[in-house]
Amino acid sequence: MPYDLGATARLTADCRDAGGAPATAATAAVTVTLPDGTTATPAASETVTPGRYQADYVTTAPGRHTVRWVFTGPAHAYTDVLDVQDTEPVAVLSLADAKAHLNLTSANDDAEVRFWNATATRGVEALIGPVTPRTVAEDHHFGRATVLVLRKVPALQLLAVAPLLDTGPSYAVDGLLLDGSTGAVYRRDGGMLHGPQRFTYRAGRTVIGEHITAAARIILDHLWRTQRPSRGGLAGGGEDFSVTEPVPGYGYAIPNRALQLLEQDRLPPGVA
Repeated sequence: MPYDLGATARLTADCRDAGGAPATAATAAVTVTLPDGTTATPAASETVTPGRYQADYVTTAPGRHTVRWVFTGPAHAYTDVLDVQDTEPVAVLSLADAKAHLNLTSANDDAEVRFWNATATRGVEALIGPVTPRTVAEDHHFGRATVLVLRKVPALQLLAVAPLLDTGPSYAVDGLLLDGSTGAVYRRDGGMLHGPQRFTYRAGRTVIGEHITAAARIILDHLWRTQRPSRGGLAGGGEDFSVTEPVPGYGYAIPNRALQLLEQDRLPPGVA
């Protein structure tokens, strides 16, 4: 499961001999490669279980990390990955709300609930755009245009526009007009925009309607049921649709009830 930025990730690996049996190594080293290509080498040590090694790494950057273990005496190697979440939360539901909807009270499944809660959020946002406000930076490669359309809507606020080329023009955000519902950006004086430009803006919703949180609960409930069939069906009982029967155009992940709740906010075709 992804780690929060700043949390300590406990890395583990088993050293094995040529026959596959656990073995105490003469040396054990672990290298963590960060998303930007830099590396860290936390100290590794053998645990009370012979052949099992661990190292604690304090996360410092969001994104995908590669973890590489190398042992000698015997020679053995192991490669893994870990993911670190950004500091801006993206889940529609809080952990408490998600657990309450799934009728969970203990903390044993918190990591998995957070994972599926974030996944349910992605399902919602694929249909209606960003929900939780976040900062977006987009590069737009164009020659000139009277209007530039941002890719994430609703757009809340234009923060900065910067040319990608040294010779490109600069635009002050107070000289631009943003249509948040469509993402369209115009010059207030009616002139042309000249690219390429990097647009930095805030996207999402400051007020999240109950129909959106209800849809997130339905999707979360459905995804949780597909992973934990022994824990019962929908939290409210009954059926939505069989997980073996896909919704046309959406496969098996998005129940019809969630689609219907989100219909009023659905993105137009071609907008993602």
